[in-house]
Amino acid sequence: MIVWVEKDLCDGCRRCLKACPYGAIEIKEGKAEILDRCTACGACLEVCKAKAIFSDAEPKKIPDFSDHTGVWVFAEQRNGRLNRVCLELLGKARELGEALDQEVCAVLLGSRVSDLSQTLIRYGADKVYLVQHKALTHYRTIPYADAVEALVKIHKPNIFLLGASHLGRDLAPRISRRVGCGLTADCTELSIDPEEKILLQTRPAFGGNVMATIANRYSRPQMATVRPGVMVAVPTPDKKGAVVRHPFQITESRIGVKVLETVREKKTGSDLAEAKVIVAGGRGVGDAQGFQILRELADVMGGEVAGTRVAVEEGWIPPENQVGQTGKSVRPEIYIACGVSGAIQHRAGMMHSRYIIAVNKDPRAPIFQVADWGIVGDLHEIVPEMIRQLQASSG
Repeated sequence: MIVWVEKDLCDGCRRCLKACPYGAIEIKEGKAEILDRCTACGACLEVCKAKAIFSDAEPKKIPDFSDHTGVWVFAEQRNGRLNRVCLELLGKARELGEALDQEVCAVLLGSRVSDLSQTLIRYGADKVYLVQHKALTHYRTIPYADAVEALVKIHKPNIFLLGASHLGRDLAPRISRRVGCGLTADCTELSIDPEEKILLQTRPAFGGNVMATIANRYSRPQMATVRPGVMVAVPTPDKKGAVVRHPFQITESRIGVKVLETVREKKTGSDLAEAKVIVAGGRGVGDAQGFQILRELADVMGGEVAGTRVAVEEGWIPPENQVGQTGKSVRPEIYIACGVSGAIQHRAGMMHSRYIIAVNKDPRAPIFQVADWGIVGDLHEIVPEMIRQLQASSG
């Protein structure tokens, strides 16, 4: 592919110079000139107002995907218990399915897990693809990937969503590679473009400094993993659906891995995903002792304590209590941010809280832009007063 400049048309505006990501354009004698390092990416063609830049590359055509229908959710389960994230994804899948006028399907793998099908239907699945085999009792990459790959190739879904859990992060890229489609990892928002009717997948990018929205126009299914806690599970008790059983055969020699023993590590500390009230601290708390005040407020309100990445790096709180892009995503009824600046990395994990209360000395802190109520002042004075008033009102 070749890119060239028609000198007679070029007005030397330098827009192409700024747009080229490879530094492959320079201005000579007031005219743009393409250098040898050009990759023919086409960025310069899009910005040239004078239409002086040309390429012999043919525009990429969007294939016909009319035979790909349905919004699928991988129903992750361990020991016969569904992971909460798959129920959250079914709630979002219902929204996406309504926008596309397509059915919602759940993919359930395991051994003796058919009783979970009705739960999946109750939370939004119109259809459950059920694959049962003793080799699927415990998660192992190859048998799960083989089973899901077969389902995708037979039924051709339009959208396929998985939770960004340890299991989902292992399985999703293998499926996308096998079926030849793209994958957007760790999404925090999903929507349907009203014009193109494609999936818009939003996730933190460039170290969490921006939120990028990604669209897949050239392959199907449109795959994404989604962070737990950012979607809402919505049960519909009277919903009806169908269960479609699929046969599956595999040998142990094909798998190559045996599960000798499963050891469940005992969890310590809080479960932020289930907390109704979270009191979070950031750099403004000052030190580990400052978090003691936040714990007192959380205890009075029956909540849990969380923190930003800085609080974890300083050793003020344990890593499992971090909220944000590199921590957990939460959705409490009340989120009280104390001494939290409100950087986009942290907001990515708590933006879906029902009510956000911010306490910060800096009236220009970004956290006030997303807070429902803001208190400008020293948290070491305000939080103790909040505790006193709450205790007085309850006593």
